[in-house]
Amino acid sequence: MSKYNLDKKDINLENLARKTLSDNKLLDELMKGILSKDNTIRGNSFKILESLSEENPEFLYPHWDNFSKMLKSKNNYHRYIAIYLLANLTAIDVENKFEAIFDEYFLILGGDKAMTASHVALNSSKIALNKPELQEKIIDMLLNIDEIHQGKQTEMIKAYVIEALLGIYSEIEDKERVLEFVKAQLESKSPKTRKTAAKFLDKYN
Repeated sequence: MSKYNLDKKDINLENLARKTLSDNKLLDELMKGILSKDNTIRGNSFKILESLSEENPEFLYPHWDNFSKMLKSKNNYHRYIAIYLLANLTAIDVENKFEAIFDEYFLILGGDKAMTASHVALNSSKIALNKPELQEKIIDMLLNIDEIHQGKQTEMIKAYVIEALLGIYSEIEDKERVLEFVKAQLESKSPKTRKTAAKFLDKYN
């Protein structure tokens, strides 16, 4: 039983996020909560920390190493949480900590688990915007998803790749290369990917 009701559905996550800023015990609960086997506790804890990582990233930045350790977890949910929190924290990564875990982070894109690979792809646009010096490297990986991802759901993951490219398209120098990739996905076996490609081309073609 959590004294902050993290085990309850329909709690006020926004209020708890604000409270966390001045309550170290609640922060401790949330850090434990994201590792919980209880889906509700883990989900609530993640949503609160995700909100903080977006609105007050400097508050969570000292906990970077805790989140980066979660990337190595065999638990997909733990890795999923780390993927989001670390991407958000790149907004204030003054110590260039992301560069040190770049390979580890994007290794998940090249793994065989679609759940985590797709969310690395999706969050990569945020990282590329926050870290312009890594943009070219990230875009290269996204466009080479066929060669990189080792799982069986590459076609579905391409929908997330296109979403990411949509988010950074205005920043991309070689737009022709991106358009060529997206156009090719109109023939994808994945309905989600075909739909996302059409959405992209409606906007940018």
